Amino acid sequence: MKERMVYMELKPTKNTIISAFRYGFLKTTPLLLGFLFLGLSYGIYMHSMGFSWGYTLALSALIYAGSMEFVTVAMLLSPFDPVGAFLITFMVNGRHIFYGISMLTIYRHMGWLTPYLIFGMTDESFSINYTSQIPAEISKKWCYFFVTLLNQLYWVVGSVIGNLFASVLSFNAKGLEFVLTALFIVLALEQYKMQRNLISSGIGLVIPGVALIVFGSEHFMIPAMIGIVVILSLLRRTMEGEQ
Repeated sequence: MKERMVYMELKPTKNTIISAFRYGFLKTTPLLLGFLFLGLSYGIYMHSMGFSWGYTLALSALIYAGSMEFVTVAMLLSPFDPVGAFLITFMVNGRHIFYGISMLTIYRHMGWLTPYLIFGMTDESFSINYTSQIPAEISKKWCYFFVTLLNQLYWVVGSVIGNLFASVLSFNAKGLEFVLTALFIVLALEQYKMQRNLISSGIGLVIPGVALIVFGSEHFMIPAMIGIVVILSLLRRTMEGEQ
């Protein structure tokens, strides 16, 4: 109830929105180059497969799922297979289930911004919004929004530029995809340091490890995710009581 009252007090004014934008921009600045260059590579790839900038804009803006967008290109050029598309999407981006569960309480009172915050949730946006210690004088609601929006804009702009200028752009992007992975690891470590108990972290390490041993590297993902959901659901009250 207290958390809800805080959000009700932060009425959107020009100053609060500008302050939230500045905060969000500073938080996402480390991601700017990573998203832009990865977006460029995606745009160039789309161009090489015969897709115009319009398709690139639509896919990067409406799907906005990173690696899944690269996979979607192959799907668009393959026979129609909705079941296969669903299974591949679930395996590639199934981790977002856990992001959503973690952000349920935080996004509960975001009003009309909630649908977009859910749609625009990525590894990096989740990590920033979940771990950020936002100053009391800045609207959390608008900070979450601008972090999410700016990250998507970086990706979309990079993708469109890559497609439009694919014929003249030439750079070695080998290893560049690890930039966002490295940043996500840093953010995950910061989140780990903030935890009062390590139950969830332990579950996140043990269950995938067991699934990897039992099912092998090609089939462990879905059993691991199911196992994590079940265990966390069973231990939810215990974990909430220790926080």
